[in-house]
Amino acid sequence: LIDDYADEWGLHLVHHQRWKVSARDNNAGSRLAREYRFQLGPLQPLMARWFSARQTRRLPYLFSVAPEGFAISGLPKRRQPPSHDGFPATHALLEDSFLRLTSLLNTVLAERPYVLGARFTLADAALYGQLAMNLADPSTARDLQARTPTLYRWLTTLHCGKPTQADVLEPLHVDAALKPLLAEIARIHLPLMQQNAAAHQRLKAEGRRRFNEAAFNAGQALYSGVLDGQPFRSVVKSFQTRSWRDCCARWALLQPEVQAQVAQLMPSSDAFGASP
Repeated sequence: LIDDYADEWGLHLVHHQRWKVSARDNNAGSRLAREYRFQLGPLQPLMARWFSARQTRRLPYLFSVAPEGFAISGLPKRRQPPSHDGFPATHALLEDSFLRLTSLLNTVLAERPYVLGARFTLADAALYGQLAMNLADPSTARDLQARTPTLYRWLTTLHCGKPTQADVLEPLHVDAALKPLLAEIARIHLPLMQQNAAAHQRLKAEGRRRFNEAAFNAGQALYSGVLDGQPFRSVVKSFQTRSWRDCCARWALLQPEVQAQVAQLMPSSDAFGASP
């Protein structure tokens, strides 16, 4: 579940942090161009500008929609986070969610070396895999270091070397310490997955077969929803529907007593039985 959340929602958070919050000082375009320097030669600067403009242009597809008239002083037009006709602004939604997630992880990791205890697991790999992207984005990296120093040290430690493991294979700890993190997942991830799956089912019944970024670029397969009390508009993503169905199938395989244990930590877990 944590892996799915990091993959399907965490990507939106870190992409927004890079191309909006760190828009003034991130150098992702230059870094990518430098990796292709032998192929590009003197075209390196053009590649850097093209990639930065492309990623900024994709922000609304990845859930980041600027308010109408939004502008960051000093940035060229191609780097300005865009609004999108008919789409509610989502900057505050993404930034509030990022603040909550990073603060929650800072608290969990102050108590134990990894999210589920003494062992590095898929949960750590998923969260690190997203959040560590922002270590290269100066504005966001400074914010993490100042506001969530434990999380920042955890990310930089994993970035610089192999994770340490307990000498003895200790049991995982799906305990009360995770309750706030699971509540955050229930607050954002579960309703997003449910709304996307319901829209996918409805549009397929209408004969629609084009989804994801190609549909978004064509203004097709769009739906409206609400997350954390804030309206949004997005394109149906068929891969999210598959991910949600897999998650619900895993839930259905759990023994009733295990489901009951999870429900104590995550009261919204009944959503897993509501897959279209």
